[in-house]
Amino acid sequence: MSEKIVVIGAGTMGAGIAQIAIEAGYVVNIVDTEMDFVNRGMGNINKFLKKKVEKGKLTQAQYDDNISRLSGTNNTAEAVVDAVMVVEAVFEKFELKKEIFQKLDSLCPPNVILASNTSTLSITSIAAVTNNPARVIGTHYFSPVPAMRLVEVIRGKETSDATANKTVDICKNFGKVPIVVKDIPGFIVNRFLCLIYNEAANMISNGDAGAKEIDEAMKLGCNWPMGITEIIDLAGVDVCGNAIAAMYQMTGEERYKPSPLFEKMIAGKKLGRKTGEGFYKYDTN
Repeated sequence: MSEKIVVIGAGTMGAGIAQIAIEAGYVVNIVDTEMDFVNRGMGNINKFLKKKVEKGKLTQAQYDDNISRLSGTNNTAEAVVDAVMVVEAVFEKFELKKEIFQKLDSLCPPNVILASNTSTLSITSIAAVTNNPARVIGTHYFSPVPAMRLVEVIRGKETSDATANKTVDICKNFGKVPIVVKDIPGFIVNRFLCLIYNEAANMISNGDAGAKEIDEAMKLGCNWPMGITEIIDLAGVDVCGNAIAAMYQMTGEERYKPSPLFEKMIAGKKLGRKTGEGFYKYDTN
């Protein structure tokens, strides 16, 4: 019988993690607060897998097998039964993650790994709200999860070797390249990206350059496959804005002070591809 992975959060990141897990042969249960969210996440997974069948990257038999190992619920207690790992993939808000990890700690046996898909928050601080911080670890995936190879594996102060080793093995099974990093604000990638995202937003807000010009400059001048604001739109304006705000709160460094453009765009629901408009407009049909 395949090992079971539970994903808390059926949004873009959660659905992506669930997808790579079922494609790697795991049984997956995806959890969210409402079944509408769960069904939407599972529907997105189904859509992406069907596209792989159409492109010849997945056989119909493989598709059927993958889907047979995917389920969803809004009952966390039922979902975590027999799990080897629970991956939290919700908004980048410490209070929300704290609530989830306290609940998971009470529901899951001591051998179950509790992983957070946080992009900036301290794993040590998240683990501190549990009674068993040795089993808490960070697994920072990148969007879009099925396509991006890296996973930052973050060890908290008390994360055990067994937890870290098992997590690295699971990430490799997912077809990812895990890099174990220190528990510092932003880890490695977002330590840089938050600055770049923020500078781009400030340039646009100040009228120094437009999104198109910034993106073209970085693609042609630095050989980036995507421009900065294209990446923000793909990841989510709210996701990037929250990450920058978290970095500012944790470091107190003015260079991470969020551009006012993020707050304005979030308030206007211009969150990128997922809402049909961010720095660019998209066809959502």
